Amino acid sequence: MQKSIFTLEYPLKSASTNFLWTKIGSPLGLSEWFADEVSSEDSKYVFKWEEFQQSARLLELKPNKSIRFQWLDDLDTSAYFEFRIDTQELTGEVTLVITDFAWEDEKEDAILLWNYQVDELKRIAGM
Repeated sequence: MQKSIFTLEYPLKSASTNFLWTKIGSPLGLSEWFADEVSSEDSKYVFKWEEFQQSARLLELKPNKSIRFQWLDDLDTSAYFEFRIDTQELTGEVTLVITDFAWEDEKEDAILLWNYQVDELKRIAGM
């Protein structure tokens, strides 16, 4: 049995893409809402939450568009997590799209956690 992919979309109508990129595309930005502390060296990122720490490798970076990581625990799988900024051309509305993988029995908890994390992002953005 493998983890299954899921995608979540969070409309952030009043966010600028530049602001959003600073929050998803850098260790400092990620440490403001996603983890307590984030550090990176080359393509390895270390995410810390209180007493818990998890490492990931950077798989893909498209500046001002998307960033994709893979937890080191998932190296032998196709699992990853990605933050992507989508902008509607006609309206200019911005959406944060998060793609992740979870075990079927943990998917609901993963979605609740992402909802909480994005609420934190909205809070620091003043939304």
